[in-house]
Amino acid sequence: MNYRHIYHAGNFADVLKHAVLARLVRYQQNKDKAFRVLDTHAGIGLYDLSSEEAQKTGEWQTGIGKLLEADLPAEVDELMEPYLSAVRELNPEGGLKYYPGSPKLARMLFRPQDRLSAMELHPDDFRALSRLFEGDYQARVTELDGWLSLGAHLPPKEKRGLVLVDPPFEKENEYERLADGLHKAYRRFATGTYCLWYPLKKNAPIKDFHERLQSYEIPKMLCTELSVRSDRLEGLSGSGLIIVNPPYTLKDELHAMLPVLKAIMAQDRYASHRAFWLRGEA
Repeated sequence: MNYRHIYHAGNFADVLKHAVLARLVRYQQNKDKAFRVLDTHAGIGLYDLSSEEAQKTGEWQTGIGKLLEADLPAEVDELMEPYLSAVRELNPEGGLKYYPGSPKLARMLFRPQDRLSAMELHPDDFRALSRLFEGDYQARVTELDGWLSLGAHLPPKEKRGLVLVDPPFEKENEYERLADGLHKAYRRFATGTYCLWYPLKKNAPIKDFHERLQSYEIPKMLCTELSVRSDRLEGLSGSGLIIVNPPYTLKDELHAMLPVLKAIMAQDRYASHRAFWLRGEA
């Protein structure tokens, strides 16, 4: 309940998460049928990077700030277009004042038939998120512990969906909770696409986390990670995503995007990236 994303909005971890989220939304739209995005830890949805909180850390300056200024290769520019176009749409006069959180980004990419269910437990953030989507018939905001939504809100009535699980990682057992949350959700909605975010930092139990996921009978799990600096230092050094039932094109897209993102946002010579199958296709 103490975590506030405004301090971290637009940082390197958001860049990876939101670039992939935009690719996943676009892939869902390859079919005309409606789909639903379930965002389990939605935050306030839209972030003012000129605010005192965002300025205090300035993390966006080494994330989305650098990316917008970069000259991207044509292939990567095309892959990043849905994400970067949404950011630019929020800043029509140029510069970078507003940044979309996951629910706002997904909503900006929707067709008329697509739907959003956004969960937020923090009372102040829930009220801000509710105001953001007030009167929007394509978005439903619920004051709820996002972990509970993995049972109560699945499967979606559309029978097609993308589930984003982006917890704050304030507790020691969050990696286990994330893995177990996926396991529970998958039993209810095995055909959905899931995107799980996790932090990379000193002494993080990544190997145990991956092995726990591999123990589940989930046929296709793709993992991608991007680190911008050494994990021997304190604090967040990188972040990862687990994508269940990923688009068949996503691994190749990541292989194109990750080296460019690393080069743009690297903070020391230990920056690295990888994309590999935890389970499924070799």
